[in-house]
Amino acid sequence: MLCKGFLFDLDGTLVDSLPVVERSWCQWADRFGINHDEILNYIHGKQAITSLRHFLAGRPEEEILAEFTLLERIEATDTNGIVALPGALELLNSLEQHHIPWAIVTSGSVPVAHARHKAAGLPLPEVFVTAERVKRGKPEPDAYLLGAELLGLMPQDCMVVEDAAAGVLSGLAAGCRVMAVNVPQDAPRLAEVDFNLTTLTNVVIEKQPDDTVRVSINA
Repeated sequence: MLCKGFLFDLDGTLVDSLPVVERSWCQWADRFGINHDEILNYIHGKQAITSLRHFLAGRPEEEILAEFTLLERIEATDTNGIVALPGALELLNSLEQHHIPWAIVTSGSVPVAHARHKAAGLPLPEVFVTAERVKRGKPEPDAYLLGAELLGLMPQDCMVVEDAAAGVLSGLAAGCRVMAVNVPQDAPRLAEVDFNLTTLTNVVIEKQPDDTVRVSINA
């Protein structure tokens, strides 16, 4: 499989933030008496404001925005246990070494995304797309379309790397190549991705003379 650049989701793809995400959301849910399973079955891969509007439907927008500020503060200050996922750091360092364009495209806000990126010790990407930069979050294609544009690449020349069903749908809708990593196997349209993996550890990239990148999996 050939591409010219990579667009990475952050949480669950490059960094293991699952305990922090679930801890923060469950803490928030307790304030409203919302069942934890109901929360956790909905939030992954989506912008926090989208989830809050879902669970607080019918409440004034000012109240929802206040809750967003509270949740953002909780998530941005709790980085305990956040680490890079297996293979993530090695893959990013290889992209850096070979001057291959790559970006982080996350549903997280600036304070949350940057806190987790820093806690995991990842290199800084040339392009960092956060929730504030798009009107429509994943599963809409906006974030990945913007990521490709900011890298100066066509969407079809980008490899989206995602762990969430909403992110896979976003990447496919944008017309990108998609590498699914630990995506639930009942996720919609999963059969359409280019790679369906359980880890980034075995991903091999080889830069070609024409600056395209050959992507393969080392079995």
